[in-house]
Amino acid sequence: MMSLKAHPQVNRLILLGVLLSCSLRGYSQPGSTTPEMQFDSLGITNELGFTLEDFFTSAIDFSPELQIAREQLQIGSARKRAATGRLLPQLNANASLSDNDRTSAQDDQRYTGERYNVQLSQILFDWQQFASRKQASYLENQREAEYYVRLGELLTEVAGRYFDVLQAEDALTSIRTELNAVTTQLNLVENYYQRQLAQITDLYDAQAQLAAVQAEELALESELQLAREALRSRSGITPGALHRLGEEVAIPALEENLSYWVEQGLQNNQLILASESAQQAAKQGVSARRGAYLPTVNLIVQQQNSNLGFDNAPLLKTDTTYVGVNVSIPLYAGGSNRAAVREAQSLENIAENELRLTQLGVNERIRAAFLQVRASEARTEAARRLVESTALSAEARARGFELGTVNSVDMLNSLRDQFQAERDFQRTRYEHIKMLLELKRETGTLTGDDLLEVGGWLVEPDA
Repeated sequence: MMSLKAHPQVNRLILLGVLLSCSLRGYSQPGSTTPEMQFDSLGITNELGFTLEDFFTSAIDFSPELQIAREQLQIGSARKRAATGRLLPQLNANASLSDNDRTSAQDDQRYTGERYNVQLSQILFDWQQFASRKQASYLENQREAEYYVRLGELLTEVAGRYFDVLQAEDALTSIRTELNAVTTQLNLVENYYQRQLAQITDLYDAQAQLAAVQAEELALESELQLAREALRSRSGITPGALHRLGEEVAIPALEENLSYWVEQGLQNNQLILASESAQQAAKQGVSARRGAYLPTVNLIVQQQNSNLGFDNAPLLKTDTTYVGVNVSIPLYAGGSNRAAVREAQSLENIAENELRLTQLGVNERIRAAFLQVRASEARTEAARRLVESTALSAEARARGFELGTVNSVDMLNSLRDQFQAERDFQRTRYEHIKMLLELKRETGTLTGDDLLEVGGWLVEPDA
C-alpha cells in the first residue's frame, strides 16, 4: 500500500490504529483448518470473518471505491511532482552527425559535419509555473482528504452491516425462544381444554399466536440471510460465528453539547477539508491565469562543440560556451488570456459556493446525528426498563392463567410483549452504536482507537 503523506489538517490519520492492528485475516477458530481460498467472479473469497477487525481489514483491500480514491491520490501526487519538476533545472543534450555535399561557383566540397550541444536552463521567474505548483499542492491535499472520506465511510458502513447481522441473529434467537414459550403455553391450553378448564376460543387464540410467531420466524430468517450477504458483499469475506456485543457493555454517553460537535465538524470534517483545498486550488488557478500577463525570466547555460556554421557551411572546429538570461514579455494574445482569467474566476466562485454548500450539509448532518444519539440514549434506557417490566408482567399473567384469574388472550399478549421488548432493546443498542460512529465520522473525530474500542465491546460467542 502506498504511503500517505502527512497533512497538518488530517485528523490524526483517521483509523491509523485500525490499519496497523488489523492483522487477523488469517484468524480461524481453535481446532479448525483453513480451506483453500477461492474467489468468485467479483473477487469475494470463501474466507470466514469473525471479528470486526477481520471485516475492516478485508474491506480496505477489497473495496473498489477505496482503490479508486487511492489511485486518485496517486494521480494528485504525481501531478504535484510534475509541477515541481518544471521549476527545477532542465538539462538537455543534442548531437548531430551529417554527411554534407556543398557545391559553389568556386569548388565542390564533401565533408562530415558534427555538432554537439549541452544546455542547462533554470526558471528564475515564471508566475504561471509558481502558481501551478501551488495549485497542484492544494489538489493533492484535496485528493488526500477525499481518500479519508472514503475510508471513513467504508469502515463505518462495514461496522453498521456487522451490527445489522448481530441484530438479525439476536432477533432470530429471540423469536425461536418465543416460539418455544408459545408452544409450551399452547400445550398448557390444550391440556386445560381437554380437562374443560379452558374454552375453545382460548385454544384458537394460542394456535393463532403460534402461527404468527412461526411466520415471523420465517421473515427473520430471511432478514438474517440478507444482512449476512450485505456484509459479505461489502467486505469481501463471508461472515462466520461473529463476535457478539457483551450484555454488560455500557456505551459511553455524550458529554459535550451540540455546539462542541458542530465546531469540531467545521474544523475536522474531511469533506470540508477537501472543499477548502479545492477552493484554494481554484484561487491559485486564477493567479496562474493572471501570470500570463507577466514576463518570464530564464537562465541559460550552454556548451557547444561544432565544425559547422550557417547553413551547415564548413568551419574550423569551435568550442563555444554561452551564459545568458532570456526575458520574455507578453504584449498581446488576442484576448485569450483575459478569457482564461474570467473562466478561472468563475471556477473559483463555484468552488467557494461548493465549500459553503458542503459546510451547510455537514452542519445539518452533525445536528441530526447528535440528536439521534441523544434520543438513542434515552430509547435504550427506556427499552431496558420495558424489558424488565414486560418480563415481570408475562410471568405474573402466566401464573394468573394457571390459577384461572387471567384469560389466555392476556397471557399470550403479555408473552408477545415480553419478547418484542427484548428485540426492541437489542435493536436500540445496535442503533445507538451506529449513530455514535456516524456522529464521530461526520465531525472528523473518528479515529482507529474509536473503532478498536467498539471492537473491544464484542466477545467471542459461546461454543
